[in-house]
Amino acid sequence: MARTIGSHGPTTMEAIRKAGLRLIFEHGYEAMSLRQLAAEVGIQPGSLYNHISTKQELLSQLIQDHINDLLSELELALRDKQGAVERLRAFVAFHVSYHMTRKREVFIANSELRSLEPRNYEAVVALRGAYERRLADILSDGVSEGVFDVVDIQVATFAIIALLTGLCSWYRPGGRLTRDAIIAAHEKLVLSGVMPSSAASQPSRDDGRRVEQV
Repeated sequence: MARTIGSHGPTTMEAIRKAGLRLIFEHGYEAMSLRQLAAEVGIQPGSLYNHISTKQELLSQLIQDHINDLLSELELALRDKQGAVERLRAFVAFHVSYHMTRKREVFIANSELRSLEPRNYEAVVALRGAYERRLADILSDGVSEGVFDVVDIQVATFAIIALLTGLCSWYRPGGRLTRDAIIAAHEKLVLSGVMPSSAASQPSRDDGRRVEQV
């Protein structure tokens, strides 16, 4: 890529973030060099230090920004939702939809957690814990309302998030199921696992259009 003449400030930083995200996703954090990143953005290697101090800082920012986005968008998805069942449906729909469209960020946040230095690792784990607590609160409320039968809230929280996030390993756009059908399938799996009766069964929201692949 040719050097971007006159690039500066937020524009260059956004280019660095996008290039860093792609390079880490494709090659891994350890394999990506700052020289490679600078070449991808189109600036001199020394110019990177006007925007990031280290490769570690970039990785930490990418992961923390991803989880902060996850948290803020979840709050919007849960807004005005009433009752534990409705909120759990909203959580599942949001989590699945987000992970369909943010595969690079999700992959890096999971696979490169080990590459974070202790202070950055602790910050990321705290953010992840906040997200997990939102689901745990929904499950706890459902138990209190008498609509969920959950043996262990923490185990159920981890299991549900693992199930929903697993879609990143197989999902590809452009296949036989619609986005709504994929969401509905995950909703049924999750709800059938926490509800004491067949009340979890609801009609699929799939409209039959071929837009996504499973």
